[in-house]
Amino acid sequence: METAKVEYKYEQYIGGKWVSALNHGTWDVLNPATEEVVRVVPFGAGADCRVALEAAAAAFPAWSRLTAYARAIILKRTADLIRERVEELCHVTVLESGKPLLQAKGEWGVAADLFEWFAEEGKRAYGRVIPSRNASRRLIVLRQPLGVVGVITAWNFPIYNVARASAAALAAGCTVVIRPSEYTPLTAMLLINLLAEAGVPDGVANLINGDPASMAQEMLDNQLCAKIHFTGSQRVGRLLMDGASKTITRLSLELGGNAPVLIFPDVDLDQVAAGAIIAKFRNAGQVCVSPQRFFVHHSIVASFSEKVAALSKKLQLGDGLDAATQVGPLINSAQRDRVEEMVQKSVLQGARILCGGRRPDALARGYFYEPTVLTEVNAGSPIFAEEVFGPVLPITSFEETKAVIRQANFTRHGLAAYVWTNDLRVAQETSEQLEYGLIGINDWAPQATEGPFTGWKESGIGRESGQEGLDEYLETKLIALGGIS
Repeated sequence: METAKVEYKYEQYIGGKWVSALNHGTWDVLNPATEEVVRVVPFGAGADCRVALEAAAAAFPAWSRLTAYARAIILKRTADLIRERVEELCHVTVLESGKPLLQAKGEWGVAADLFEWFAEEGKRAYGRVIPSRNASRRLIVLRQPLGVVGVITAWNFPIYNVARASAAALAAGCTVVIRPSEYTPLTAMLLINLLAEAGVPDGVANLINGDPASMAQEMLDNQLCAKIHFTGSQRVGRLLMDGASKTITRLSLELGGNAPVLIFPDVDLDQVAAGAIIAKFRNAGQVCVSPQRFFVHHSIVASFSEKVAALSKKLQLGDGLDAATQVGPLINSAQRDRVEEMVQKSVLQGARILCGGRRPDALARGYFYEPTVLTEVNAGSPIFAEEVFGPVLPITSFEETKAVIRQANFTRHGLAAYVWTNDLRVAQETSEQLEYGLIGINDWAPQATEGPFTGWKESGIGRESGQEGLDEYLETKLIALGGIS
């Protein structure tokens, strides 16, 4: 007997109801591989955000008073639904984001892990009793949910970004208002469908879609919003910090990176080159922890450059729904044009193109850019100095360990860094001195659901995932009981 196909809603979700935008506005969600309209969705403004915050605030008392065990049942059911329907869910994510199907499927799998992890971690929001120096007093520390959390996320990981923040907030007992990127709202809408089906009460999880500036401003100005989680650019992060300074709104900011990769001569070069290609060109390079500035020891730089160029030329560019596709399009024309300009400027400053460096002739439609390898890159060129967020692998050489550590740290970013070496002393020295929140030693994926995701310097404020991710949505309260004989 065939299972009936589930019909999903693609609208705003406020107070347990699927609704259009108050201003009746709409937005065309485009497929970046074909430039065709996938679906038309509501596109509202600050007024929609205000109504959603009010719904979340009304739902907060009852949700926060539920036991962590009761909340966990709903979150765990959400994880189960994701795993049951991952094939249909990831198809929609490919249509709006362009990423290859296997990558979208993997992203939904991580989202399920996040909901399951925080369903259990919420049960461990421990307080403590402090021995008092006064015999007639008792000191008790409680951890309690913050309140309503606004979740503003980016388009590069449309389910992971949403799940990472919302699963933690919901597990802690907070209610949420999710504002996904207008480029990839369908995936977040699917998640809300699943949360509703799993039994989340009305108003606990809300979703709005619309003008980013007015919606963010409403979150900043509205006293009902206790905290904003934001994943996106440093420019917008600074604007949120400026606004939060006026209302003392709490912030978690994940603002991208410019990850250095230090490759020493004692490694298996074939293995490292093959892994570098997978890590660098995942999601067309549109990954905040993407390895970007490749510092390769001078004794192996020529060989490494040849190997990664040869492998890059073999990558299959195309529509993410094609099983043969390894690299999809960039999210929109503006992003493609930006990457193209950065490469051109870097070449003018002395970089040499080993492969790629242009739009593919065979793909006239879609926001495609060929996997590109640059060598002899000047450390001050745009492709090294700025976050590329595209399928470009720039290489420069180094000789001294201490010098390359200084060069790797010479940036205001501080999210992820990678070191490839079989020398324990080098691994220890580099990992301790690199100024980054995530360090991968012989590992292209240092992040983990159960471990903290943390950015240093201008790469962010706050922690996501792991125990630290739950802490971000909890207040600490000291209760002093006096007069005890």
